[in-house]
Amino acid sequence: MKLRIVYDNEAKEGLESDWGFSCLLEAEKKILFDTGASAEILSRNMQRLGLKKEDIEIIALSHEHWDHIGGLDAVLHQNVAVYVPHSFTRGTKKSIEEKAAEVVEVSGPADIVPGVHTTGELRAGAGIKEQSLVLDTKEGVVVLTGCAHPGLENILEAAKRYGELYGVIGGFHGFDNLKSLETLKMIIPCHCTVRKEEIRRMYPEKAVWCGAGVVIEI
Repeated sequence: MKLRIVYDNEAKEGLESDWGFSCLLEAEKKILFDTGASAEILSRNMQRLGLKKEDIEIIALSHEHWDHIGGLDAVLHQNVAVYVPHSFTRGTKKSIEEKAAEVVEVSGPADIVPGVHTTGELRAGAGIKEQSLVLDTKEGVVVLTGCAHPGLENILEAAKRYGELYGVIGGFHGFDNLKSLETLKMIIPCHCTVRKEEIRRMYPEKAVWCGAGVVIEI
């Protein structure tokens, strides 16, 4: 299974950085997780990476914040299915339905394709609801997060239903219980993670830099 970071706050040379996140997952089907903030930047990065929107078979959106759904117009097409948390506003769901083959509303844990699962909607307190993806690997499961608004620890705990935790990739937001990551074998803090540098210093052998253009084999 291969993941390509398409949109992030940081980027490799030749790609554009911007506040937001998007990651292409190549599993049984090609799944785009989140779309960044700008359709123009997402489109240019995809073009430079040799990616076409028509090749994307599924789009999974973590939550309704602009920096994760703002690039949707660059990737919607009539053959794509879009998985969104049930809590998305009716207006957003309607605008997607007009341009996509299908909108799949996510509430609880579910399989998307073999080896790729959703945690379902999670929420900490009165905060925003968000879904994360859980990816099967031979070494255990890898969790892919958007912003981790429900709390990274809560997301990782929910992912355990699918197997032993191996790694985590994505935005960790203000998560600060860094010692709790010590049992993971792969840590890739992206996008909104406040303590990126601290995580990389604390776990130099397993924490990896994230940016648009990074390819991750799992």
